[in-house]
Amino acid sequence: MSKFLGSSITKKFVMALAGLFLIIFLLVHLGINLFLLSDDPSSFNKAAHFMAVNPIVKTFELVLMGGFLIHILWGVILQIQNWLARPIRYKKTAETQTSFFSKYMIYLGGIIFIFLVIHFVNFYFVKLGLIEGDHENFYGMAHDLFQLPGYIVFYLFSFLILAFHLNHGFQSAFQTLGLNHETYTPIIKGIGLIYSIIVPLGFCIIPIVIYFFK
Repeated sequence: MSKFLGSSITKKFVMALAGLFLIIFLLVHLGINLFLLSDDPSSFNKAAHFMAVNPIVKTFELVLMGGFLIHILWGVILQIQNWLARPIRYKKTAETQTSFFSKYMIYLGGIIFIFLVIHFVNFYFVKLGLIEGDHENFYGMAHDLFQLPGYIVFYLFSFLILAFHLNHGFQSAFQTLGLNHETYTPIIKGIGLIYSIIVPLGFCIIPIVIYFFK
């Protein structure tokens, strides 16, 4: 049992499930963030307040944090195992052996991790009371951040990286779960491509609209 739980196959399987869980969460997060485009801050602040006090949501947050930690930690472990398994790099890598994004997934994930740390410091840690901030006006806090050109550039860059990460991860997760079929796999890839474009684009539109039109 311990060998099974510690195997790379098991890690990839659990990492795939955690990744799909986070993919669903992004849709919910985007839906809430779209309230930032409203001129009335009450809608977003009410949604943020509900998420801060509702016991079901707070339980879901623990699951979410677990999903983040599992996805990140095991992703790093798997990459280290791959490096150790091939200590001497090949001078030339066949084009079909690995895709660009699969090869550099760990580095793309690192950029996303840095963004998550900044995002948690700006919002989640404020909600927990670990950092000072206006708990009742996350709308105003978000709008203030989206008036900073440097923050917006990093924000947009992070979601561009996330788009590539999602496109590869979406397909890889279903493949890891064994959901491969000559009929359904192209459909899954198509859905993954659409998702990886629309969802990050939705997040990117918000700061652009706020910076130029609010």
